[in-house]
Amino acid sequence: MILFLGVIASSSAQITTGELTGEINVIQSAVPFLSIAPDSRAGAMGDVGAATSPDINSQHWNPAKYVFMEGQGGVALSYTPWLRRLIPDINLAYLVFYKKIDGLQSISGSLRYFSLGNIVFTDVYGTAQGQFNPNEFAIDAGYSRLFTDNFSGAIVFRFIRSDLTGGKYVGDIDSKAGIAFAADLSFYYTDKIDLGSKDGTLSFGTNIANMGNKISYTETQEPSFIPINWRLGGNLEVELDDYNSFSFALDLNKLLVPTPPILNDTTDEIMYGKDPNVSVPLGMFRSFFDAPGYELENGKRSVFREELSEITYSAGIEYWYRDQFAIRGGYFHENVNKGNRKYFSLGVGLRLNIFELDFAYLIPTYQNNPLANTLRFTLGFDFDKYRSNSR
Repeated sequence: MILFLGVIASSSAQITTGELTGEINVIQSAVPFLSIAPDSRAGAMGDVGAATSPDINSQHWNPAKYVFMEGQGGVALSYTPWLRRLIPDINLAYLVFYKKIDGLQSISGSLRYFSLGNIVFTDVYGTAQGQFNPNEFAIDAGYSRLFTDNFSGAIVFRFIRSDLTGGKYVGDIDSKAGIAFAADLSFYYTDKIDLGSKDGTLSFGTNIANMGNKISYTETQEPSFIPINWRLGGNLEVELDDYNSFSFALDLNKLLVPTPPILNDTTDEIMYGKDPNVSVPLGMFRSFFDAPGYELENGKRSVFREELSEITYSAGIEYWYRDQFAIRGGYFHENVNKGNRKYFSLGVGLRLNIFELDFAYLIPTYQNNPLANTLRFTLGFDFDKYRSNSR
């Protein structure tokens, strides 16, 4: 049951037969809901966010951006129905806020709640043993600081709880909720540049997220890595005139989680790759060279090629008119042997006085994809505009 729920919750491994080349070797991790894009702006731009212009939802992508926010504080709520082609009642809710302490510092926090719908538990004979709503959540607290006029850093601490069985027996094994503690470390650089007759802003950002302990659901289960992820990105914003602006963003992502090795079918000994049952720091370090490698025509294996295939790419574009209306688009690409998530995304944004409304829509590149027709909705609230309007 735990394995089944983990597959349903996972945002990866959307593989279709007949398209594959090389060797399928998808990286597995617990609590994959931490990797799902929670807000509509980034979701509409192909899941980019490491270096895009700061917004209220920067907590997930790069909290170091908060000190560059023009306002002094804000809060946003996002809602995403998830994998509705598989199960009709899976959803992700995300609440986030930030508050500037002064011109150099800010604090932030978020609550991410993932519901897997209602599950009926049965025994080996198919007899119903009760119902439960599996759920997972993460609570964040972050601090960001400006180091120079153009460079900032941030740290986020996270508590994660994953309850997939409600303490019920799975087979003959007593289950429990998985608990983990994690941290993010991020940096952000931004500066104005001259583009001839146009003004521009060039930004770079990086975020190593979910650096934390392994998680397990039974006393006998081997603990699993959580999705430790390294995000690196850049963004170029061009001001066409006083009313129109464009921005172009690109993110690269690498899971800092061990790649499954290739085992001998008879002895279960590792033939290629490395033992994944290692400490978290060692697993993060070895994630850059622990892949078993793709088999080449000469019979040798290329570890480098497989490691490159583990990088996902996100590209997005955003157009603003008078800083009030936005049109967005993007593309997300994952290697066919590492999960095969490939999709386009579209969205719009609207700023109405104190409110910000954003909408995103996901379009997979192949039919019968569980991610098809995924919608995201985000409502933001700006504290500064509220105060100025209430005077």
